[in-house]
Amino acid sequence: GVGDQVRADEVVAQIETDKVTIDVKAPESGTITELLVGPEDTVVVGQPVAKMEPGEVAAAAPAKEAAKEAAKEAPAAASPAAPKAPPASAAPPPPQPPVSKQANPMAGSEVPVLRGERRVAMTRMRRRISERLKGAQNTAAMLTTFNEIDMTNIMAVRSQYKDAFLEKHGVKLGFMSVFVKAAADALQALPEVNAVIDGTDIVYRDYVDISVAVGTPKGLVVPVLRSCERMDFADVEKTIGELGRKARDGTISIDEMAGGTFTISNGGVYGSLLSTPIINPPQSAVLGMHSIVQRPMVVGGAVVPRPMMYIALTYDHRLVDGREAVTFLRRIKDVVEDPARLLLDV
Repeated sequence: GVGDQVRADEVVAQIETDKVTIDVKAPESGTITELLVGPEDTVVVGQPVAKMEPGEVAAAAPAKEAAKEAAKEAPAAASPAAPKAPPASAAPPPPQPPVSKQANPMAGSEVPVLRGERRVAMTRMRRRISERLKGAQNTAAMLTTFNEIDMTNIMAVRSQYKDAFLEKHGVKLGFMSVFVKAAADALQALPEVNAVIDGTDIVYRDYVDISVAVGTPKGLVVPVLRSCERMDFADVEKTIGELGRKARDGTISIDEMAGGTFTISNGGVYGSLLSTPIINPPQSAVLGMHSIVQRPMVVGGAVVPRPMMYIALTYDHRLVDGREAVTFLRRIKDVVEDPARLLLDV
């Protein structure tokens, strides 16, 4: 508020947009002299929100803490111990009334529990999410196809090379990079899944920009990995880590979430076994990953336990036919189960 002292780079306000909450930081240390907008006002890019007078900020925090500690100790030190009252003369206690053996009629009844409720306004981000997802349901002819992946081989590869990968690239080798590269490969092989409907035209993209859904305390955001077809595994892991950190910290920019030709949503991190993801408009498809669970599978005529993952592809049937959708998901399965296919392009 007016009169508050702030330091350079200290957050003085938050601007909530349709996609992200942006922190407004003080350009230098000083005192806020005037607020130019209210809590619910709408602002535009470049609009000033407050005025401040530059100057040194006193280190008031330690003094306040010292004052609190002194206030806690002051009452004990200032007030002397009160003298004990002289003992009363020994007198027989008054007789107690006899306890009635009749049960209290209210003793056995349950006390009603007060159940409250509260109403809060939806944030702009939550309103925008609900509008976009409902709009996708109303516009797209969504259909979901499923498959399952045996994660044995890719888990063995990860276990074998994770230490060397971390030492060389400074980032851990996860499963997301495998699925991103598999999706980029499948999207180039089946361009309809990477395309979008624009009026009466179909727009085919020769590049692959994959949106990765990230859950944050304020809602779902989808930062975009640009040109995934040109990335290697280390590039994907580094970019996902950086964008995920920004999304959770609330420092991600709108440009980093704009665009995207395809989305990957990993509900498995929350324990989801199977789901039907919703398309992120105006995209034409979304891939859903799920948790890895040991299940009995028939391998070579014998029943053996295998780490299995269900995958789901929700697609816009106006543009993508069932053949392309099933082939796309099958390509994801083949590449993840045998990553050497990416090297040999088979």
